[in-house]
Amino acid sequence: MMIASPFWGALADRYGRKPMVVRAMLGGGITILLMGFVATAEQLIFLRAVQGLLSGVISAVSALVVSKVPRNKTGYAMGILQLGLWSGVSLGPLLGGYLSDLFGFHVTFIATALLLCASGITVWIMVDETHAPVISSSRGLKAFAHNWRRVLSYPGIMATFALRFMSSVGRTALSPILPLFVQILMPGNKHIAGYTGLVLGISSAASTVSAVYLGRLGDKVGHERVALFSAIVTAVFYFPQSFVAKPWQLMALYTLTGAGIGGLTPSLAALLARLSKPEDAGSVYGIDNSLTAAGRTLSPILAATVAAWFGYRGVFCATGVIFIGVVVLIAMTLPAPKILRMGKTTTPEVIELELAEKEET
Repeated sequence: MMIASPFWGALADRYGRKPMVVRAMLGGGITILLMGFVATAEQLIFLRAVQGLLSGVISAVSALVVSKVPRNKTGYAMGILQLGLWSGVSLGPLLGGYLSDLFGFHVTFIATALLLCASGITVWIMVDETHAPVISSSRGLKAFAHNWRRVLSYPGIMATFALRFMSSVGRTALSPILPLFVQILMPGNKHIAGYTGLVLGISSAASTVSAVYLGRLGDKVGHERVALFSAIVTAVFYFPQSFVAKPWQLMALYTLTGAGIGGLTPSLAALLARLSKPEDAGSVYGIDNSLTAAGRTLSPILAATVAAWFGYRGVFCATGVIFIGVVVLIAMTLPAPKILRMGKTTTPEVIELELAEKEET
């Protein structure tokens, strides 16, 4: 996914965002369906690689949403998008955990595949898109490189990409060790998968609520400020999780960090839209998805290394340190006067409009 996403994003700018959404959903659905019937670990690994090459649903949907909403409501739109995402994420682990406890892991793959394919068909039939393709004189890899250079030249975009990468590492670092840590807190319990799904589900529900409210708030007061506040909340509540002794304590603290991440994710996603031009939405979110995929690649390695040296509880502290880094980077880069003026984010379009108004006056 890290390798393929920038190419899919650039193709979205040329041929439309809707085809990329359908491609990602159907491609992911078919490969996940095949995973339910594998007989060896090697077959599963191969299909996971194919899924990464063909999928990338979130970046494709983000580009489609950004291309269809007014720029001054990007935060609210991203919050609504996160509402859909986190609602599914809150229900998915809970449903998947109980399905795996009752019927085995194979059934969860089949159910996931059917949901993804149904989503792709729904977008294909019900979503309309009028797309004006980006015309480029370059061909082949040069055309892709030209798109990426243009995107990376926008002021503030590199810092926002770095923040997306760091938050991706922190957000997924606990995934490989959370079921094992729950098992330590609940020794001898036969429903570890179900309880782990419950912890993830409630945390995702908190992310859903905060994403909508804070995304809309960011449109009014500036997404930089909301991102800073959300990152502080996330960092503060990760550290106490290393000291919990009861499952309910983990659930409560993990829910609070979920609320913080729910505010951080749409704020940074909205900033990417605000700091770039609409015609580059596919390339922007393709690069973004590549970086978040890179974060998901690094985070299990980081979590396993920390767990080997300091135990599972040390992973919570390491995650808190990552989000402290996010807080520092936001404080050092995003609130700069050139990026944030009177609570409104300056974009290339805003700069051009201000110059035109001055000239007219």
